[in-house]
Amino acid sequence: MLGLSQFHGRLAHAVGAVLVPIVLASAPANAAGTPARVRGSVVSLDGSKLVVHSARDGKDVAVNLNDNFAVLAVVKSSMADIKQGTFIGTATVTQPDSSLRSQEVVVFPENLRGFGEGHYPWDLGSSSMMTNATVANAVKGVDGQTVTVTYKGGEKKIDIPGNVPVVALVPADKTDITPGAIVFVPSERQADGSLTSGAVLFGKDGVTPPM
Repeated sequence: MLGLSQFHGRLAHAVGAVLVPIVLASAPANAAGTPARVRGSVVSLDGSKLVVHSARDGKDVAVNLNDNFAVLAVVKSSMADIKQGTFIGTATVTQPDSSLRSQEVVVFPENLRGFGEGHYPWDLGSSSMMTNATVANAVKGVDGQTVTVTYKGGEKKIDIPGNVPVVALVPADKTDITPGAIVFVPSERQADGSLTSGAVLFGKDGVTPPM
């Protein structure tokens, strides 16, 4: 994590056997781009140009992909995988009593531990936040569980209802990015209005990326 307002940042981790430095969602605060998260279905992928039919406004959005962009499949996981020591990302909304309630959970593989670490604003609602952190404690409840997570500079207690989507990320190939695939493309909007990205996350086996 390179700043509280960034889920995005440089990622240099193994995708398969290759270390691929990518910008996963936005740039550091001193870079040219600003965060622009694209969600929707693939219209086409032609070389480095990805066109996505946006789920938000129904328009087709073009994204210029970096060389050797990373492809990650979003697969179904479960509440059982959210346990002490696991590094997770979860979007939350603040409840009237100031508690945090999870909207979704991403279970990161070990080689992405520390990615996007922190607690910062997100865009799944007016009061949503994203927390990428390590589970320090997990207490099962009647409906889901409550976790205490720690990150550099802080700690949060988060209620995770049993019905929220829980997913994991696994390396995939660009040939998997086919028309109709449901994707989440964390991007940067450049000064000229164009979008660039270093990664495409797509839902596999009927999973819709919940982030």
